[in-house]
Amino acid sequence: MTIIMKSGIAAALLLATVAAGFAATRGSKAATKTAPPPPPEVSVITVGGEDVAIYREYPARTYARDLVEVRGRVDGYIDRRTFEIGSDVRTGQVLYVLDVRPYEAEVERARGALAQAIADIAQAEAALLKARQDIARLEPLVEEEAAPRQDLENAHAARQAAEAAVTARKATVEASRAILRTAELNLDYATIRAPISGRIGDSLLQVGGLVTKSSLQPLTTIVPLDPVWVRFQVSESELPLFQDPKSGSLPIELSLADRTVSRRQGRIENTLNSVNPKTGTLEVQAAFSNGDHSVLPGQFVRVRVRTAERQQALLVPQRAVQDVQGQQSVLTIGPDNTVQTRGIVTGDRIDQRWIVEQGLKAGEAVIVDGLQKVRPGARVTPRASVDPTGGR
Repeated sequence: MTIIMKSGIAAALLLATVAAGFAATRGSKAATKTAPPPPPEVSVITVGGEDVAIYREYPARTYARDLVEVRGRVDGYIDRRTFEIGSDVRTGQVLYVLDVRPYEAEVERARGALAQAIADIAQAEAALLKARQDIARLEPLVEEEAAPRQDLENAHAARQAAEAAVTARKATVEASRAILRTAELNLDYATIRAPISGRIGDSLLQVGGLVTKSSLQPLTTIVPLDPVWVRFQVSESELPLFQDPKSGSLPIELSLADRTVSRRQGRIENTLNSVNPKTGTLEVQAAFSNGDHSVLPGQFVRVRVRTAERQQALLVPQRAVQDVQGQQSVLTIGPDNTVQTRGIVTGDRIDQRWIVEQGLKAGEAVIVDGLQKVRPGARVTPRASVDPTGGR
């Protein structure tokens, strides 16, 4: 009987222990279930007024405005080509040398003809001088009837013939000089030089090729690279801005294909005289300094034109703006760190930020990171964004 009582007491103790453990487990689960999670952390910026420049960006393409075709002015076979294809050349630099022997011979023949014409004029002037001396000698003799009048008349005729001969010889000398100048020019043209400075293209004729002054094909081309010219299109609504006489003073930047901003100073030079009826755009042409010749004609680039200045503009990063069916909004932090939706109207874009025209006031906190973790009305733990300018 004593054994039975001991067994009952042990069983009771075991049941009590199990019940206590079960109650403790239920209490722990209940405590865990009722504890609320901490509010999620979000990155925020405090909206404040900034003085900013307004830019408009356009796709553009560079081009060679003053491209020059190098052509031969005389006929001849190429003896030498003195430039490297694709190199930079200077004004007056020798590019090709033709076979100059025929032109040297022409110069020598023209010089000989000029020397003969000068000798002829000297002979004619001597004859004129003799005729004048004969007249001076015969006139007093004829008056004294010491010489026949016919001799005096013959002397006058000889003087007239000599004067005509001198005039003709002078004309021949001038013609010979002109022929010599032409021959010397042709000899000079046999050495083809760069008419401008710039980067030279491929040679379309090689050594031994025949150059003709009437050829439709140029020998090569040269494009000046400094400045480099850019053309871009603007819409009809922007015409007043770019047709203003002061548009040439608008600051303009050049961005390359890799989005790097060139340090070259740009200037709007001119616009075309009509709007393209198919696209409704006007072509604007600008020039940029390109001293290192790194920008070449034909490249696709982008230009940014600073068109205005805004004082105390309110800006928010683009990633903070939600766009649903054309309606833009941001999430702000309200009282007690609760999330609120605020509809906004944006204006111009400044790098990675929007200018807010309506819907926000200076000093309000806008969520920029962690948008996917929150909903309107929920509480959050705000933290200042490490980059309030819109970068990540």
